[in-house]
Amino acid sequence: MIYCTKTDSGNTDFQNLVRELDADLKIRDGADNAFYAQFNKIAVIKHAIVAYENKIPVGCGAIKEYSQEIAEIKRMYVPPDMRGKGIAATILASLESWAKELGYKKCILETGKRQPEAIALYKKSNYEIIPNYGQYQTVENSVCFEKKL
Repeated sequence: MIYCTKTDSGNTDFQNLVRELDADLKIRDGADNAFYAQFNKIAVIKHAIVAYENKIPVGCGAIKEYSQEIAEIKRMYVPPDMRGKGIAATILASLESWAKELGYKKCILETGKRQPEAIALYKKSNYEIIPNYGQYQTVENSVCFEKKL
């Protein structure tokens, strides 16, 4: 059974999963990786989720304040051998619920066009594509989404 734990960026399991995510993104994003990496630091993330199956960490995600009413979904990752089990959807739903508890009205996020499984997850989870925001406005490889809570 999958269960999610609320934590922060000091959690070792979260840090290890993010290292795996960064290694995956380095391959997928190639030359664009350095640009994205500057926006994905985890040292100050106060709201992270780690998913577990039989006490083994199997995925993660985080929310970060974008504005007073908007939370940004960050650092979503499930290792390849654990995909297809609904873990990412469970993490995403937990993050949305937590964002709502914290008083946010909307979640936004950015993902890359080279991450088709992420795009499919967000569409399936009722996120709508929006114009690229913030630092992603002129980035051709970025796809941005939002969902009202």
